[in-house]
Amino acid sequence: MTGLVIIGASYAGVQAALTAREAGYSQPITIVCDEEWLPYQRPPLSKDFLLGRISEQNLILRDETFFEGKQINLVLGERATLLDLRARQITLAGNNALKFEQLLFATGSRARRIAVEGADFDGIFYLRSVTDAIDLKAGLANAAEIVIVGGGFIGLEVAASAAKLGKKVTVVEASSRLLERAVSPVLSTFLLDTHLRAGVDVMLDETVASFKGNDRKVSAVVLGNGAVVHADLVLVGIGGVANDEIARSAGLRCTNGIVVDAHGQCETSDIFAAGDCANHFNRFCESWVRLESVQNAQDQAKAAGLAIAGARAPYENVPRFWSDQYDVKLQIVGLAGRYDRQAVRGSVDDGRFSVFYYRQGRLVAVDSVNRPGEQMAARRLIAAGISPAPEQAADPSFDLKSLVTAGDKAGA
Repeated sequence: MTGLVIIGASYAGVQAALTAREAGYSQPITIVCDEEWLPYQRPPLSKDFLLGRISEQNLILRDETFFEGKQINLVLGERATLLDLRARQITLAGNNALKFEQLLFATGSRARRIAVEGADFDGIFYLRSVTDAIDLKAGLANAAEIVIVGGGFIGLEVAASAAKLGKKVTVVEASSRLLERAVSPVLSTFLLDTHLRAGVDVMLDETVASFKGNDRKVSAVVLGNGAVVHADLVLVGIGGVANDEIARSAGLRCTNGIVVDAHGQCETSDIFAAGDCANHFNRFCESWVRLESVQNAQDQAKAAGLAIAGARAPYENVPRFWSDQYDVKLQIVGLAGRYDRQAVRGSVDDGRFSVFYYRQGRLVAVDSVNRPGEQMAARRLIAAGISPAPEQAADPSFDLKSLVTAGDKAGA
């Protein structure tokens, strides 16, 4: 019997295994992954990898020797299909079975599929895995006109990469602005202008009705208003869906992901989940959320790994996200959610600014464009519950770090 079985070799899966080991967990650990690849980085897939700046090998997080040294068994190319809680057993697609004492789901999420006529044509891509990225990169090499369905992070990053490659790019977004659920109108307008300056055509308030094709190869996108946009290649980026089917079928509580506590633990003893597949209560946004970010995957996995090893420390880190588009480095800390006031610091026109979000007078999130120093200060302020007045946040001469220092002294 394996002591700990982890389903998924994602950031969360690898981090949970390493944390458990470092915290003194001495039982056997097995990571099961349905991909043949060694654990790899995903953020570069939409950027540096598509642009040819890095290869598949540069994406690898750790090699076989590292895992052997940590006495972590990697089972690659095997898909988990069934969880039997009573028998404490995971069945794999080849009908092999693994018994466990503790189990962690790090199954991540998958791309949400678009359900319109022609959605199964060749030349329509999604981007989640390195295999997806390899296929997309090859497709881009032979395409001139690209349509991106979805103005979220993935869509905009691929749009930027394709524009850099000299492609004619059109973004089709159903909402009235880009990244509507993630950032303020100030950021949305700035990003829209950035893409327009790069030659990208952005269509807002537009939906996809169907795809046209020749010999089952996509040739055009038909919009809801009847307009037709030519396309040699389509990238669909309309969100993600938690891979929680195995947990759900086994009777674990799942609501937009596997429901876990601050230690990554399910209601069933010794069953854990972390990363994109997990839904947890986040005190910074005062609600249940399923986050898709590297920071969340790693920090939540650390809490789960500690709990597995019997050394408990809750996951209470401030959520963080980032996106690179052209020369724009967007960094986000916190979850703005239902903010009721904002303050802009710096120059939007110069492309170096931050937006501070408040809810009932409390600082809840900060978006920064090419302002890493302010982002670092914001992380510490939000974590400590310190809120500069909106007037202070908007004043570039006000030293945000002084509040951080004062908070550190008060807590000493």
